[in-house]
Amino acid sequence: MTTFYVVRHGQTTANAQNLKQGTINTDITHLNSVGQQQAQTLHDAFDISFADRLICSPLDRTQATAAILNAGRDLPVSTDERLLEISYGQWDGQANDQLLAAYPQYFDPMLQDVLPSYVDVATDGETFTHVQQRVQAFLTAMAQAYPDEQLIVVTHGFTVKAMALAVLQPKDPMSLPEPANTSVTKIVVDAVHARQYLAYYNRLPQF
Repeated sequence: MTTFYVVRHGQTTANAQNLKQGTINTDITHLNSVGQQQAQTLHDAFDISFADRLICSPLDRTQATAAILNAGRDLPVSTDERLLEISYGQWDGQANDQLLAAYPQYFDPMLQDVLPSYVDVATDGETFTHVQQRVQAFLTAMAQAYPDEQLIVVTHGFTVKAMALAVLQPKDPMSLPEPANTSVTKIVVDAVHARQYLAYYNRLPQF
């Protein structure tokens, strides 16, 4: 079995300003001082030296988080585009509050996050289903390539959620909120028997 410890990146300026980041990779989506400290706190609480390798999204905010987490641990690092954040199309970079005010019918009333139907108006956006398919492909491929290994994966909020959705397959994808910055989610994949397990979700640094 292959064990994945899936980490959401630290806070960015766009997170702090409540903007949709999507796949934007500019200064506003880089870690801010809070995000750097969050990553350092996770580094101090979660010694990843037990793991075999570290794989992260190619965006700056995930690579920066991975570098802090891996300091002094020296795991081999690679990137994988299947770990990219969901792209919200023309909504990328826009303020969540403004989008919610303009399109309330496309937001969950409690979570105030986009519903799968948001692609009806953000026509260049990536569907929830497509993200789940690509992260499922990642989990399957890594489990086949690295049986019995323990992998650290640094990625994005919706991407972590999509992995959990791929494992749990709930009827309502909004029943699972996105995880917090620098939280850890543990997924175990048994490639031999084609089984997947969610051990825990959205665990904050208290290891």
